[in-house]
Amino acid sequence: MLNKLKKIDYTIVFILLVLMGISIAVLYSATSNTKFHGYELRMALYYVLGFIAFFAVAMIDYRLFVKYALYIYIFGIALLVVVMFVGSTLNNATGWIKLGGFSFQPAEFFKLLLIMFLASMLLIKRKPRLTFWRDVVPICLFTFIPFVLVMAQNDLGNALSYVIILAGMLWIGNIKYTHALIALVIFAGSVFGGITAYKVYHDEVYTFFEDIGREHWIERIDPWLVPEKATAKAIYHTKNAKLAIASGGMTGEGYMKGETVQSERVPLTYSDSIFVVIAEEFGFLGSSILLLLYFVLIHRLILISLECKDRSGPYLIVGIVAMLLYQIFENIGMFIGLMPLTGITLPFISYGGTSLLINMASIGVAMSIRIHGQEASDEHTRPVSRYALKSKVGGRTS
Repeated sequence: MLNKLKKIDYTIVFILLVLMGISIAVLYSATSNTKFHGYELRMALYYVLGFIAFFAVAMIDYRLFVKYALYIYIFGIALLVVVMFVGSTLNNATGWIKLGGFSFQPAEFFKLLLIMFLASMLLIKRKPRLTFWRDVVPICLFTFIPFVLVMAQNDLGNALSYVIILAGMLWIGNIKYTHALIALVIFAGSVFGGITAYKVYHDEVYTFFEDIGREHWIERIDPWLVPEKATAKAIYHTKNAKLAIASGGMTGEGYMKGETVQSERVPLTYSDSIFVVIAEEFGFLGSSILLLLYFVLIHRLILISLECKDRSGPYLIVGIVAMLLYQIFENIGMFIGLMPLTGITLPFISYGGTSLLINMASIGVAMSIRIHGQEASDEHTRPVSRYALKSKVGGRTS
């Protein structure tokens, strides 16, 4: 146990502690004069549980997660099915299971389970490059199942995270360039065609979403694509968020002095909109420091993957990095006009027990790779140098 503790990357631990301090301080500012006052104390408790999860997972050999990934995947799918029947609704998404005084979101939990399962599928591929029918199609199908289940729960943000995880892991799994190019063309064409169709046939699209009970999606997409057609209610959130970010300037208006967020003109400042609080009260400088912390955290994770002697380690870490990058980009991007508004939390900062515990457990998996990844003890293991990720994962470099 002591030897394992010595192998922990304490730079990552320090970053997590700094993020914890930022989260609690900003939550206090965001909720001090609201009915959500006290959430910072609950977040502190979640962080205690999160660090317990982090160290507990780090002590477990990560290869066990890969070995039993099929059973883990089935368990996760079962949770996604169960929540559709007994789950409660929060922010238009029916995906929460209440456990006493706490709420648990299986869609968040499944992100880590999906990473483990896809890593196990990539590990048993028979050729250096992924073949289309034997590898790519099954991997996509197994991702499509939870995607559909989570979409049925009306949780677009988490459903899209599965697609991003899939893309990242197919890339590191060494998908053929032709397959990647075809997928990129299809994706770009679909996005361009979808945006064009949305603008041209806006009224028809609105009627369709209204018929299927998804009219609130229009309220999130309109401010992003066609703000001139968005209702005052639809544009309220993003408009005030942009004003708050702009008013922060270079150094911000000061801690607990953000006029827009303190007057509660920005909804959900304790969860989805917490970046707006940071931007208004600490400005561009404070926002940049937060992004720098994320950069260092992800850089340290990539270094761990480079040092791992087992092929499954880099697969897991790339999945985790893809998950975190998507959450960071989506959460910040939706308040500066780059992305549509979704219910994605800012990793390690936004209030939310499930999200924090899963993110902490994910970093724990990465730490397990650092601790146990030097042990070349199975048929999939081969020694590599620090900068030889290309040979380790089949020809792809980071």
